[in-house]
Amino acid sequence: MALLDLVEYFNDRFEQEHKANYRPLIIENNRVSGIFGQLRISSRFSALRQTHNPSAIQAHAVKINVSACESLYLHSYELDNLALNSSETYVHFESIINFDRLARTVHALNYLSFAKPDKELFLEVDPRHILGIKKDHGAYFETVIEQCGLTTKNTVIVLAVTSNYVQYNEALIRGLSNYRQRGYRIALRFDHLISDKHIVDLISKLTPDYVSLSARQIETESGSNALKKLQVLKRAITLTQGRGILRQIDRKKSEFLARESGFDFVEGRYYENHQNISIF
Repeated sequence: MALLDLVEYFNDRFEQEHKANYRPLIIENNRVSGIFGQLRISSRFSALRQTHNPSAIQAHAVKINVSACESLYLHSYELDNLALNSSETYVHFESIINFDRLARTVHALNYLSFAKPDKELFLEVDPRHILGIKKDHGAYFETVIEQCGLTTKNTVIVLAVTSNYVQYNEALIRGLSNYRQRGYRIALRFDHLISDKHIVDLISKLTPDYVSLSARQIETESGSNALKKLQVLKRAITLTQGRGILRQIDRKKSEFLARESGFDFVEGRYYENHQNISIF
């Protein structure tokens, strides 16, 4: 299906689901954006490269770009509906689940411009989305990626792990297990090391396909122990047959740490600046 036809298909679907004049997807210059209230959602892709052969691209990760946009015009009957059902409408339209679904639909559509069957797409899911959905995680999005010609086996669901969600780990693991049962791959993303024991326990319980860590964080917090900490983490990943990714590599020092610690894949500006290669 052509990109324009897909945009119209998903706009029809959003309109039906919300039972309102809600057609959030727009296409300009072969790129798709999503409108959510006064926010405009777009996609920014980066390449995940093989550590010892950076010109070889394994997958692509996508980050959300959010900018302000003008408010959409509301007809009088829509304003009346908002006044009569303000609390219900707010929950319905502004929920994190709807925002998360819209963002991932935008990313999947934009990925079509350069998607290859042998590459994986890393898509982040908000932890609140997983906690808000009680069963059948990934079912809704499975229909999205199928319409886009993608597959669950080449789609990696990324969960950012923070200390705020430690007490909800069991529920998050159950939700991610639902995704895995549908064929998705699973990745854990650590921007900050909560504790070595907590990370190892979580990796052991979930056995993710990928574990990623920010190079900026490990450099800042670990100092001279950076290499040792990365090696400990990589051993925990290897024990569960997962693969490690060191992200946000901006400097030669981080590139060295990735190679010496045995991390499988890397991502960051260092490779775009020092390699005459595209992210695609």
